Amino acid sequence: MSDEEHHFESKADAGASKTYPQQAGTIRKNGYIVIKGRPCKVPSLTASYISVSSIDVVLLILQRLVVYRGVEGMRVVEVSTSKTGKHGHAKCHFVAIDIFNGKKLEDIVPSSHNCDVPHVNRTDYQLIDISEDGFVSLLTENGNTKDDLKLPTDDNLLTQDYSCANLTPLAMQIKDGFAEGKDLVVSVMSAMGEEQICGLKDIGPK
Repeated sequence: MSDEEHHFESKADAGASKTYPQQAGTIRKNGYIVIKGRPCKVPSLTASYISVSSIDVVLLILQRLVVYRGVEGMRVVEVSTSKTGKHGHAKCHFVAIDIFNGKKLEDIVPSSHNCDVPHVNRTDYQLIDISEDGFVSLLTENGNTKDDLKLPTDDNLLTQDYSCANLTPLAMQIKDGFAEGKDLVVSVMSAMGEEQICGLKDIGPK
C-alpha cells in the first residue's frame, strides 16, 4: 500500500469499525498498524525469517525476500534475514510512530498472524479563523464550520500559551500565515476517533 492510499471512515457511521485486520507479513513501509491501542505509521520494518527443516522452503523465502535500504527524510526501512534452528516461521519486527503524538512504538508479530490496521482519513479545510486559545475555525465542503480542533502543540513543552512557545513548527506556520493575511488550507488526519492538523497549503493572499 503506498503512502497516498488511505482508507476512509465516515465519523457519522457510528457502527463503522475503527480498524481492519491485515496479515503482518503484508504490511509495508509507510503502512499503518495499531500498536498498544495506538494508530501508528511504519517507517521501519525488519522481517526476520527463521529457517525451517526443508532447504527448499528456505530458498523459496530467500527468493521472495527483497532488501530495502532507503532514506526519505527520517524514514529508513531494512528487511534482513536470520537463521536460528531447524523449525520456526517468519516474524515481522515493526518500529512505528504514533501518527498523533510522534512516540515510537515497537512490536514483533509472526508474519502469518493478523494485525489491526487503523482506517486513516485526510481531509482538507479552508482556515477561517484562529482564536486566542488556539482553536481553529475551518470551512467544510457543505459550507458549515468545524470549530473543535486546536493548533498542534508540543507536549514536551510545559507552557500552554498559544501565542508562542509550545506550538509545533507546523502550528507556527499556520499562525504566522494567517496573521499575514494568507488564504490557507489545512489538512486534518483522523483515525480511531482522534483528529489532528497534519499539513498546510498556502493558496495565496486573501
